Amino acid sequence: MKNKNWVPEILYEETEAGGSSSLPFIMVPEEEEMPKLLYIWESNNTGKYEPNDVGDPVPVYEWDLHQYADMLFLKKHLEPDIYDKVRLALGLEKLAEAVKKGSANTERVRNNLEV
Repeated sequence: MKNKNWVPEILYEETEAGGSSSLPFIMVPEEEEMPKLLYIWESNNTGKYEPNDVGDPVPVYEWDLHQYADMLFLKKHLEPDIYDKVRLALGLEKLAEAVKKGSANTERVRNNLEV
């Protein structure tokens, strides 16, 4: 990132039905770069309550910090076998297997379009 004060905002496109799409996006300003690592808080209601300043009960939340890495960045900077280990740990196939399957799917789509 060029500007240490720039904070990426995770957005969701609104659907015609008024909901939101399941795939978020980040609008990256021209002078910035996509973050290589995102930090996101997970917040869970504990089911417990504590009094606030005026004695009213408010829910208690647990907070856990998670980190999400850019897979394209990892692909560029890791040895292929290490990158495949990361993919496998995330429940993905090795890159060569995924590319082979993706190519087969693309070929099927092309064949259907040519009919």
